Amino acid sequence: MRRYLAWESILKEKQTLDLSLQQVTQAEGQETSADGTVNARVPEAYQWLLVPVQASPSSAVEFQAVRLSGQDALAERASKKLAKDELLLTRMAGTRLRMELDKIPLWRGNPAERVSVKQLVDDFARYVYLPRLKNSSVLINAVREGVALVTWEQDSFAYADSYDEASGRYRGLRVWQHVPITDNDAGLLVRPGAARRQIEAETQAEPPEQRPGEKGGEQPGKNGRAGTSVAPPAAPKFKRFHAAVVLDPERVGRDASRIADEVVSHLKGLDGAKVKVTLEIEAEMPEGAPDNVVRNVNENSRTLKFTSYEFEPE
Repeated sequence: MRRYLAWESILKEKQTLDLSLQQVTQAEGQETSADGTVNARVPEAYQWLLVPVQASPSSAVEFQAVRLSGQDALAERASKKLAKDELLLTRMAGTRLRMELDKIPLWRGNPAERVSVKQLVDDFARYVYLPRLKNSSVLINAVREGVALVTWEQDSFAYADSYDEASGRYRGLRVWQHVPITDNDAGLLVRPGAARRQIEAETQAEPPEQRPGEKGGEQPGKNGRAGTSVAPPAAPKFKRFHAAVVLDPERVGRDASRIADEVVSHLKGLDGAKVKVTLEIEAEMPEGAPDNVVRNVNENSRTLKFTSYEFEPE
C-alpha cells in the first residue's frame, strides 16, 4: 500500500518533478502494479467475519468467527456467507415471526397480548438475540404473510388498527386477509387467543336482523325463524397435514433444519399430534455408479436403518 501511495504521489507532482514522458509511463505502470497487488492481497488478509450472537436476553453477547472464502469483493463475500448460514435473513416466514414473538416474548400490554408493528421494527434492529434481518422490509413481509394465513390461530397472529383502553376492544380487528402494512405502521399484532375472544363476543352480541320498515317484536332472521339470525360459519378444524418438498442436494442439512424449525416444530407442539417425517432420495446417474459408491451407499443406508434402499440397472 505504501508503494501505491508513493507512486500516486509522484504522478500528482509530475510537473513539479519535471518528469519525462518515459518516466511518467513508468510511474503509471508501477502505480497500476501496486494497486493490483493490494487488491489481490486484501481477500487473503481479511478472511474472518466476526458475528455478534446472543442466545437469550439474559446471556452475554459473544462473537462467532466465520471464515470467508472466494474471490468476490469483501462485502459481497461477507453477505453471501451470512445469508448461507442464516446469520442474515433475507426472508422470514410469518410462522417464524410468531415463534420469535412467543419465545422471548415480544408481546406487550397488560395482559401481554399485542405489540405494534413499529415497535417490532425497532426490536429487530436493536436486540442481538433476535434474528438479524437484511432490512425492515423482511419483517414487514413476514407480518403481511402471517396476517393472511388461513391457520392464523395456530401459526401466526391477528392485526388491529389500534386498542381502545376504555372498552378493552381492538379497533379494526382483521384476520385471514391481506392487509397493506408499512414500516411506520401504527397498527398492532394481536395474539390469536385475544382476537378469537373478541370475534366470538361480538358475533354473539349481534342483534337479529329486521325487515325494512318493521319495528319491535320478534322478526324473522335469515333462516326464517323469529328472532334468530344465522351465525357465521365456524372456522374449519384441520385434522391432517401432508406436504412434499424438494431439497437442494448441496444444502440438505440447512434446508432440513429450517423445515424442522418452521414446520415440524409447530405440528409436534399440538396436543396429541402424531407427526411422521419421511425422506425420499432419487438419483439418476447416466454414467452409472462406480463399485465403491454403491458399496458405501448401501453400507451407510443399512447403518442408518433405511426402511428400503436399492440401486437399479435401468
